[in-house]
Amino acid sequence: MLPTYSMRAIVVALLLCASTALSNSNSTYLNPILPGFHPDPSCIFVPEVNHTFFCATSSFSLFPGIPIYASKDLAHWRLASHAISRPEQLPDLALTNGSTSGVWAPTIRYRDGTFYITSTLVFDDFRDNNASRFDNFIVHSKDPFSSSSWSDPVHFPFVGIDTSLFWDEDGATYFQGASPTWIKKGIYHSKIDIHTGALSGPLVNLWNGTGGNSPEGPHIYRKDGWYYLSIAEGGTGLPHEENVARSRSLDGPYGSYVGNPILTNANTSAYFQTVGHADIFQDAKGQWWAVALATRSGPEYTVYPMGRETILTPAVWPEGGWPRLSRVKGEMTAHQLPPTEIIERGEGQLIGERDIVDFTPGTSLPTHFLHWRAPVPENYEVSPPGHDHQLELRSSMLNLTGYDGNTTNHHGGLTFVARRQEDTLFTYSVDLEFSPDAEEQEAGVSIFLTQDHHYDLGLVLLPSANDSEALTMHLRAGGMSLRSTPETLIAMNSTWLGQAITLEIKAFNFTHYSLSAGPTQHAHLMQTIANIGRSLLYH
Repeated sequence: MLPTYSMRAIVVALLLCASTALSNSNSTYLNPILPGFHPDPSCIFVPEVNHTFFCATSSFSLFPGIPIYASKDLAHWRLASHAISRPEQLPDLALTNGSTSGVWAPTIRYRDGTFYITSTLVFDDFRDNNASRFDNFIVHSKDPFSSSSWSDPVHFPFVGIDTSLFWDEDGATYFQGASPTWIKKGIYHSKIDIHTGALSGPLVNLWNGTGGNSPEGPHIYRKDGWYYLSIAEGGTGLPHEENVARSRSLDGPYGSYVGNPILTNANTSAYFQTVGHADIFQDAKGQWWAVALATRSGPEYTVYPMGRETILTPAVWPEGGWPRLSRVKGEMTAHQLPPTEIIERGEGQLIGERDIVDFTPGTSLPTHFLHWRAPVPENYEVSPPGHDHQLELRSSMLNLTGYDGNTTNHHGGLTFVARRQEDTLFTYSVDLEFSPDAEEQEAGVSIFLTQDHHYDLGLVLLPSANDSEALTMHLRAGGMSLRSTPETLIAMNSTWLGQAITLEIKAFNFTHYSLSAGPTQHAHLMQTIANIGRSLLYH
């Protein structure tokens, strides 16, 4: 059974998405700058690389992992590369269990011609007191525009998450990380050899935060004779916030800012909520900016299909003083943005570009297409012989309901290819040719959050209602959720058999998706098979 897809995704409406539109004054922009699932951002400005900004975000179980975006003007962002693009870089990613496991909270930094990323491979199903729950590592590259240039990981022994690198004025390298509550709550650091992962000296407790839950996401900045330590607190839900402390000594003690939090939308009616996990940087003019994660959920916090996204906010950091970050909104007015310039380098497309994919012969899958853990390459073939401009997918025994990595690590893999939802309103469609030869063989499309939260529409071979010995093609809609999911099963119209079928997902308002199907060559025959509320995927 070899289903063949001709895939296209078209953004039909935009709402507070990463926009290429700027005001004439070049000081107004729209959030999020990285729409769709782009949590835990870390960004830097690198004058040595043609005055370019770079950002990295978490990827959890998605593969390739740790996407890196580049921009010249803070408004137009292109997918530059992925820091994790080879399964052998993190083979244990295939063994992680649970939807919240995987690669968490990278920090990107630049030093002496080399880019470094620290991150943590988390086994979130392990018991809290299992030190093997956290695998911290460093990868490096001299070319952030090439996925193949990123090194194999150097692992280092820290029981915790959200690690970050800092170079002191004497050139010594330190990492900072968040220790879990069950060990010794707080932010710790130690000197590290970034080439071997060896730590020298004890872990030093820098700060335990202001008293909020989950102090994490630490970054140290050296400015005006002070060491500033910025951290997130409150967890990544509605109480999320960013706080800062400072010290004259790298090892502390760190004194908390009386004006904390420096960034939050907690206890407001703002559309952007859960704001926190920030990183602060300067542009070529010395102006300060910060990125953070946020959800487009409002205080109700029930419908946010794009998940945690990356926002940009202007900052002010006076000499000898404390950083002050502007409250996050959809439309932001800032100090002068860099001159408008669309970056050309990078392996992927610009954020916000329309997706019309025709699988040109000689090409590969677009770099912004994703898999759930590492794929089996043989299951995907672009423009196979006799099928130009099509993607051939070889079926797998596994389906989307496999919850853990021990299941999805089946030798045949999980045949699944996806892209992030970046916009509130959109239309996504696939033209599918599918010739199954056994009962329950199925191919289709999915609105996918995690392995236990998704809703699907597929073509499936099942016994006929009139003759249980005969197998006929059906359209089946259904899924998995903590709530009851509507299921629809319809025998396919006999006039549709033997031809390509278009499957369509449309976000037609702020709260609902529709799933439709019809013969590709007869668009007027499209039928809506199911309408579901977006909250179904969250509760």
